[in-house]
Amino acid sequence: MAEVARLRRDLARAEQRIAELEARADVDPLLEILNRRGFERELTRSLAYLKRYGTGAALLFIDLDGFKPINDRYGHAAGDVLLKAVATSLAAHVRASDVVARLGGDEFGVLMWNANEGAMLAKAADLESVISRARAEYTGVELSVGASAGGVVLRSSATAADIIADADRAMYARKKAKRG
Repeated sequence: MAEVARLRRDLARAEQRIAELEARADVDPLLEILNRRGFERELTRSLAYLKRYGTGAALLFIDLDGFKPINDRYGHAAGDVLLKAVATSLAAHVRASDVVARLGGDEFGVLMWNANEGAMLAKAADLESVISRARAEYTGVELSVGASAGGVVLRSSATAADIIADADRAMYARKKAKRG
């Protein structure tokens, strides 16, 4: 009996550790927000929810403008400090029900619930402004970047990959329009 009890305790500890590791696998370790894997999982869940209940949601895809020169000039540690400032600003300027994630290097996603196209476009402009005002200090130098945000309203008939690709294209169209 003692052996069975010990094995049960060991199994419970192992299951707890697995759950902790699975949770960490969805979070960007630098920024402590969802990573692309976690974000795609949330987006897939959201699409299923939309299909069932017909509510509205939108996805913003945000790319930082001028980030590469900061990494090139000051190094990746400076870029990391700036990414943290951007992530903090994004999280502070969305609703608690919205989901912010780092999709890749200097790309972020925001999943917005109860959002139509007008709300999505307004939030895209707002977050571009928020990011442009974000500042980070690194070895006595004040760092900042701009941002280009594009987005799409979620369609329950689309896949998560389709939605992300569409939002990415909208972001690049916005970036191109800003260049003039």
